[in-house]
Amino acid sequence: MEFNADHLRTLAAVIDHGGFESAADALHVTPSAVSQRVKALEQEVGRVLVLRVKPARTTEPGSVLLRLARQMALLESEAVGQLGLEGPTARPRVQLVVNADSLSTWVLPALAALPDISFEITVDDQEHSTDSLRNGISMAAITSDPNPVQGCLVRPLGIMRYRAAASPSFVQRWLPEGLTDSALKDAPLLVFDRKDALQDRYLRQRLGSAAAQPPRHYVPASSDFLRAAEFGLGWGMLPDIQTESLVRAGSLVILDHARWIDVPLHWQQWSVESSTLALVATTLSKAAAVDLRC
Repeated sequence: MEFNADHLRTLAAVIDHGGFESAADALHVTPSAVSQRVKALEQEVGRVLVLRVKPARTTEPGSVLLRLARQMALLESEAVGQLGLEGPTARPRVQLVVNADSLSTWVLPALAALPDISFEITVDDQEHSTDSLRNGISMAAITSDPNPVQGCLVRPLGIMRYRAAASPSFVQRWLPEGLTDSALKDAPLLVFDRKDALQDRYLRQRLGSAAAQPPRHYVPASSDFLRAAEFGLGWGMLPDIQTESLVRAGSLVILDHARWIDVPLHWQQWSVESSTLALVATTLSKAAAVDLRC
């Protein structure tokens, strides 16, 4: 079976832009044309491919074809570039999922060394980032999962070490006797989002199964999470790579030198012969070797 390339591009556009009308604007066609192309593709495979919700999402069969569309677009852009041709497909685009702490510390400087690649970066927790590989949304991810998603390759990057930290003013107010078990039950803590389990992992490590449930502040941005700790809003698990200079400057205090949480990071990418993906993987692996723990 051969799939129509325009139909696959249209499927990807619907998902990328969240709906049929937005996809039509991006493709410079009518919404009716977009609908007809998607319907033709669905009739060809005999299955529903797109859930008509806002934003539009693929079904499981749709994810398979979305992944094919992404691969075709990437390989086409590489061929156009190798031939020295110009056009909208001459610049390869990589959909990449990165955890927020990596993005705000070591990943962006590494990606800046690849000016000829366009990146579409999605932020997600390292324990959940492989979901986007499964559904075809992204072609590569930085994840804590060492088990490769079906059809993907995986390689270790290194370890991010997290320690409990807070501002001196927070310590003075909430932890005058240090980070005792009783203080942990009342001292406000910082949480990135509902997926962030690092603080609870630390509490279980300290308090066992009867972990405390202190007040929580949800701060869903890595830089703002760090600033919230500096401002004394709460304590949180922060990576060494982000806090070392602030601890030396006295802006933050490490609350527990005896315990930490190590998060191993891995690179996962689609198993496709792509010089672009290979270059991104090599670049990030070199940066990780410098900035992460072995």
